[in-house]
Amino acid sequence: MQNDFGFHFDNTYARLPESFFSPLDPTPVPSPRAVLFNEPLAKLLGLDSEALQSERGIAILAGNENPPGGLPLAQAYAGHQFGYFTMLGDGRAILMGEQLTPQGERYDLQLKGCGRTPYSRGGDGKATLGPMLREYIVSEAMAALRIPTTRSLAVVTTGERVYRETSLPGAVLTRVAQSHLRVGTFQYVAGRRVEGELRILADYAIRRHYPSAEQKPNKYLAFFGDVIRAQASLLAQWMLVGFIHGVMNTDNMTISGETIDYGPCAFMDAFDPATVFSSIDQHGRYAYSNQPKIAAWNLARFAETLLPLLDEDQEKARDMAEAELKDFSTQYNQHFLAGMRNKLGLLQADDDDTTLIRDLLQLMHDHQADYTNTFLDLTFQRFEQNEFYRSDGFKAWRSRWEKRLEQNPQSWEQTQEHMKQHNPSVIPRNHRVEEALRAAVQKGDYEPLQKLLSVLEKPFAHSPEQEEFATPPEPTATPYRTFCGT
Repeated sequence: MQNDFGFHFDNTYARLPESFFSPLDPTPVPSPRAVLFNEPLAKLLGLDSEALQSERGIAILAGNENPPGGLPLAQAYAGHQFGYFTMLGDGRAILMGEQLTPQGERYDLQLKGCGRTPYSRGGDGKATLGPMLREYIVSEAMAALRIPTTRSLAVVTTGERVYRETSLPGAVLTRVAQSHLRVGTFQYVAGRRVEGELRILADYAIRRHYPSAEQKPNKYLAFFGDVIRAQASLLAQWMLVGFIHGVMNTDNMTISGETIDYGPCAFMDAFDPATVFSSIDQHGRYAYSNQPKIAAWNLARFAETLLPLLDEDQEKARDMAEAELKDFSTQYNQHFLAGMRNKLGLLQADDDDTTLIRDLLQLMHDHQADYTNTFLDLTFQRFEQNEFYRSDGFKAWRSRWEKRLEQNPQSWEQTQEHMKQHNPSVIPRNHRVEEALRAAVQKGDYEPLQKLLSVLEKPFAHSPEQEEFATPPEPTATPYRTFCGT
């Protein structure tokens, strides 16, 4: 169905068994106002930017009016949260519909922070402005870094106060995703043990995300392998830019391989594998270096849900799943090694590359070197800035690296151009994000946030205006902490 906003919905999830979701309209809000709108993303989706920023369009983005052709619903799912299994669901989000783009692609349009649902577990279902702006900033930065991610179409303030530790302005985020199918979705359906439902969900996920699996002898095993490969690639990309998700519960791992749920996420400054930012991660379960292991653990939980589909003989099914799961670490290591070679300008493979990379990371850790800027300094040959580059350890490593670069068939200028396209000049530095959020939330001043977004839009441009945003924060006695915003 097409209309004056450009909505063209085909709501396939709403045609699945009713136990998978709860039909539900968002809770109306008193006085919505759009504070951020993503015009390039709207164009990609085939939506009319001008119409969506009109009074009626903003009412749709706030949840006061359903979009024409939409079928709003809250999705049910479960999840292992910090290792403990819980029945969950969209506690403050409503899927408005599935948009078909002019290119024939399908995207979920979801409103986040739009009121209570049957899965709110006593919560108010609302969202505050700061975390919604934060998700907008970081998800769009991830998209610019070419990392698979959900995206943000708009942030609308609601004109009401939301109570957490203090009274804060309320907001609704419009999130865009290839789908919101999660490992936790499969855990929920498998846990119900209703005959046929699991097969329906798996067939739906295959048709939507991995249709080539249909042609394989065991399509469910092929589907599992496809998800493993998508997640292995995603995790390597996180690690290569120093991204720390912060809350890798199974309900926050998508089947599509997109990054989802930007709660207590952050980017690492000084390199330390044990870095944790989330205030609720007391024991470092989701620390930077643990992320690949946790992804494998989550995929093992996914495998458990698929066992009834893999083979009638459950022991045989378990063996099949375990054999497939072993491929995760192989795939991850291959992606990470290839990514590090790109960052270091190593255009051909060498058996000693793993050692060269490991030794650099160890030196960076020993000297608390900035993760992003170290690779930038290597790219631009800037070695006079600090004690790290003057250390004997780094000088010896640099000599090995330069000797290794001599194997490249290309000139240094060509190698440097290659490195520039794999080492971002800017990331969403935590102190810069916080500055922008403070100005917007406390003063209603969106200029710092808009400037930050514009700088993050082209992370591989290496332009002069990006330089001030590449500066690490001043050292502080208090470690940076993030909060989930629920």
